[in-house]
Amino acid sequence: MIFIDTGPFIARHLARDQHHEAAVRGWRQLARLGRRYLTTSFVVDEAVTLLARRAGARFAAERARAILTSERLTIARPTADDELAALELMEKFEDQVVSFTDCISFVTMRARGVERAFAFDRHFRTAGFTLWPSARRSQAGYLRNA
Repeated sequence: MIFIDTGPFIARHLARDQHHEAAVRGWRQLARLGRRYLTTSFVVDEAVTLLARRAGARFAAERARAILTSERLTIARPTADDELAALELMEKFEDQVVSFTDCISFVTMRARGVERAFAFDRHFRTAGFTLWPSARRSQAGYLRNA
């Protein structure tokens, strides 16, 4: 299973985003593989909010409905204990300026044994996860190793 961070949800739909091409390639690869993937309600909130700011509320709402009704996407809804654990991580990574949403993602990934994140955020690597697609692999290489 691969965790999906905010960046790929946004970059997929906004051609002017610096990660648009990588996001589109990544989403196509996930579709070809037929795998399930994971995110959190915090990531969905962040992605929908940012899409609304950049492309309008109607556009964001349409994309949010697709996310919320996806059969391949599991949306984890963190508990109060998860949130407290995320606060501890946020303090641990204070020098990295890691967001609360990222820390919720890390807690969720660890709890579910997910090691890879479809993300463009270096904080996932800092927290010990593997970024997918990896910037260090060739385009074909990251597709084969998904």
